[in-house]
Amino acid sequence: MDADALNAFMAKAFPHSEPGSRGHVVAAAPGHIQARIDPNNKALRPGGLISGPTQMGFADMAAYALVLAHIGPVAMAVTSALNYQFLRPCRPGPVMADAYMLRLGKRLAVMDVRVWTDDPDKPVGQANVTYAIP
Repeated sequence: MDADALNAFMAKAFPHSEPGSRGHVVAAAPGHIQARIDPNNKALRPGGLISGPTQMGFADMAAYALVLAHIGPVAMAVTSALNYQFLRPCRPGPVMADAYMLRLGKRLAVMDVRVWTDDPDKPVGQANVTYAIP
């Protein structure tokens, strides 16, 4: 699936979500997707930083999109593990994610997701995400 197809699928699969609250896929290529989210004030924690749940949810969305880019529109591919490392403060503004496929098997997909703001070489967070594939 390409970026447009992934975004259309996400909008249809999650109709209850506020537009823009999940983020969207910017680019999709074999083994990699890039996503972007523009968090609003509801995503901020005390101190004016983007909250941990927002960052983790965004990393999970990027991983889900990467799985779908490879296996097609399978709604019931589900997160089976997510480990998130907070590396730097995530300041308000656009947040990007680069998700890379580490292993795609018949039943599991394992991904590395780097979340960043100003500089992709200085991630604000990193996630190891595993998806179970039905």
